[in-house]
Amino acid sequence: MRIRNRLVFSGLACLGLLLVPSMALSADLLTLPGVQIGAGGSDQASTGLKLLLALTVLSLVPAILISMTGFVRIVIVLSLLRHALGMQETPPNTVLMSLALFLTLFTMSPALTQANQQAFQPYLQGKLAMAAAIEKGVEPFREFMIRQTREEDLALLVEISKSPQPRTMADIGNLQLIPAFMLSELRTAFQIGFVIFLPFLLIDLIVSAILMGMGMMMVPPVTISLPLKLLMFVMIDGWNIVVRSLLSSFH
Repeated sequence: MRIRNRLVFSGLACLGLLLVPSMALSADLLTLPGVQIGAGGSDQASTGLKLLLALTVLSLVPAILISMTGFVRIVIVLSLLRHALGMQETPPNTVLMSLALFLTLFTMSPALTQANQQAFQPYLQGKLAMAAAIEKGVEPFREFMIRQTREEDLALLVEISKSPQPRTMADIGNLQLIPAFMLSELRTAFQIGFVIFLPFLLIDLIVSAILMGMGMMMVPPVTISLPLKLLMFVMIDGWNIVVRSLLSSFH
């Protein structure tokens, strides 16, 4: 558990390095709670700007988590599964979000570990400059996004941005790669969700046909179909199947 917590902390710190360099402030330049920064002049303004950029990076970590990892695919599939079962509030949003976060951490652990070992730890030890740490830290996430991005989505973003046609993947900027990756994730999530919906839709159709054949049109079909769908989902160990399919889709 301690190793996993350290991995989470190091991974989030590595993600923060992807956007804006954050500089450490010395004790003589920062005093609390009055927050008196620097001795004045340009040094004070520069230090204040660095502090503002560091706080901005921390606020952008959730956006980085959503846009550069498998979180989008996982949380959409789990939400579609809940709707397919016919339960709008069960499991609660907090449960689905927590499960999605930990599945995302499990999926992204190789990239997080690589970024931590090759970029974040050497930067903390003073072995890498900021620019080199950023370049090495972003590379594992770029490789992950490139593997999961369709060529059609990438070509669309390159065309819309009116950028020169890239010869290699190294020529594609993050501004084109990240939205193309998110479009591909949405498409994949909807494909998985469609497959999940089919057996539950079949149960709804069968229940509705039986009720109409028995003349029980006043009985809501969901009253009968919901327990049947829950029973089927539990008997086939549905959560295991969904999670296995989700994680396998990233390889």
